[in-house]
Amino acid sequence: MSNLVDFVQNEFVTKKDFPQFNAGDTITVYYEIKEGEKTRTQFFKGVVIQKRGTGLTETFTIRKMSGAVGVERIFPLNMPALQSIEVNQRGKVRRARIFYFRELTGKKAKIKQRRA
Repeated sequence: MSNLVDFVQNEFVTKKDFPQFNAGDTITVYYEIKEGEKTRTQFFKGVVIQKRGTGLTETFTIRKMSGAVGVERIFPLNMPALQSIEVNQRGKVRRARIFYFRELTGKKAKIKQRRA
């Protein structure tokens, strides 16, 4: 049964080419929003909190500060409305899921930049 699911996923679902990114990286996600009959592109820029899943079920969570309020959004990697992902800054973190980042404020909430 799992072979059949893998076959359908490989044959019929189109995979998009996005750059490699990890937790701690600052990225900008451009996605399409439909309002009635019109469509427009909106972007969400923030720090990647986590990546989870594999293959077609892979998702990633982004956190940004909007004023004094933290906003998190979960994006499936294979969402059809996802247009592009742009990596703005590589972050140096020691964990794959940086949930501790939610409680940090001010200078403590800064992530060091990873050297290339």
